[in-house]
Amino acid sequence: MELAMTVMCRLVDAEGIPLGDPMYIPQRAGKLQLTELANKFLNNEEKLPYAFYVSGEELRVPVGTYIEDRSVSMEEILTIVYRQEAVFRTRPVSRISASIPGHRDSVLCVSFSPDGTQLASGSGDTTVRLWDLYTQTPMFTCIGHTNWVLSVAWSPDGKHLVSGDLAGNICCWIPETGKLDGSPLRGHKKWITSISWEPAHLTYPCRRFVTSSKDEDARIWDITLKKSVTCLSGHTRGVTCVKWGGDGIIYTGSQDCTIKMWQVSPEGLPCLKAQLKKHGHWVNSLALSTDYVLRTGAFDHTGKQYSSSPEEVRKAALKRYDQAKGEYGERLVSGSDDFTMILWDQSVSDQPKQHLFGHQQLVNQVCFSPNGQWIASASFDKSVRIWDGITGAFITTLRGHLGPVYQISWSPDSRMLLSGSKDSTLKIWDIGLRQLKQDLPGHADEVYAVDWSPDGERVVSGGKDKSLKLWVG
Repeated sequence: MELAMTVMCRLVDAEGIPLGDPMYIPQRAGKLQLTELANKFLNNEEKLPYAFYVSGEELRVPVGTYIEDRSVSMEEILTIVYRQEAVFRTRPVSRISASIPGHRDSVLCVSFSPDGTQLASGSGDTTVRLWDLYTQTPMFTCIGHTNWVLSVAWSPDGKHLVSGDLAGNICCWIPETGKLDGSPLRGHKKWITSISWEPAHLTYPCRRFVTSSKDEDARIWDITLKKSVTCLSGHTRGVTCVKWGGDGIIYTGSQDCTIKMWQVSPEGLPCLKAQLKKHGHWVNSLALSTDYVLRTGAFDHTGKQYSSSPEEVRKAALKRYDQAKGEYGERLVSGSDDFTMILWDQSVSDQPKQHLFGHQQLVNQVCFSPNGQWIASASFDKSVRIWDGITGAFITTLRGHLGPVYQISWSPDSRMLLSGSKDSTLKIWDIGLRQLKQDLPGHADEVYAVDWSPDGERVVSGGKDKSLKLWVG
């Protein structure tokens, strides 16, 4: 091999830990050859797909072409970061499939079921609606709330749907019939801000979920007993968001600028485990690196059905969780009114792993990609920013929206990001190329809620114009 036709490179993981020693590789080597090298060095029995990055930019051409295009010095060792990719690809969304009227007021929240076959929406008209995705028509109108429906959440086993409203009430629904499962649950004194289910790998079938409220409390509910079993008190201002983590820890973010970590026994006894205090203003949003598998439980891209014992389903969910947790563990990111985000390695330390600076206005939502490799943040500064999900390093800013970005959602393969804005558009971004992939106009007014179905088949959006829109590839 002639040295002039080779380049000295070093393969490293996302945290910069080298994979073997620096080596000479042919300049014509591209993704295929690098993938073979990575699999060989990692001793993978089953060949896995990888993406490769130089200086944060995805390598989509042979190494020699990259060096030539960017005038990179051949004197220095070229550091190439490898990251595992999803084994499946999500088809890019490009067109509107249906615009479905039904709600009589703004659509405030939308959510696909964990297997992607059902869809729920909540509205200012006080109803929850369930939609038939095959005929693209309203299936059930769920009556039970007396005020705006602010959040909806499916259990990870897909058997239950719960929703919370502006009056602080929670309704449990039977998805097959759209009927109320018992009376509305009362306990919160102000509006519901967020709902999170106990992960399927911890308890199956799913029974418990946690809600956060402006009344400064979070409450754990048992859907079988139809009552609140635990109240998590301690915040001094409204609780804006809650997450039930895969290790059993419940995270609450609050307008008192703190994040509290709670350990709850199977009997429901709460114990404050730690407090994360570094934000200078309200905490608006929390995300876990395992959110995608916590949401989907045992359901994966293969569509495998489990007809056997609950224990088999729980083990399948646990296997998916362990894979998602990976070598870096379950990480937490928080977004705040102080314009910043913080990446936490909360199982190791109550001090920030990394402060993420850059947004010019408040951070509305933070979201880990399904593979945990990236963090996306949506802000009132009209931009979406992408960060390294392991180190917290800034990657790029995605600009194009003309108004505040309200909500974001990742494609299941982590290659694309969806954003919805006050400017009435949705946008699909290509993360590898760091650019706009598809502009999706169609709404007549602000887009409040977006979701990408866990099976990757479709996107839903809703907002001020009262209509629900389905988008497909």
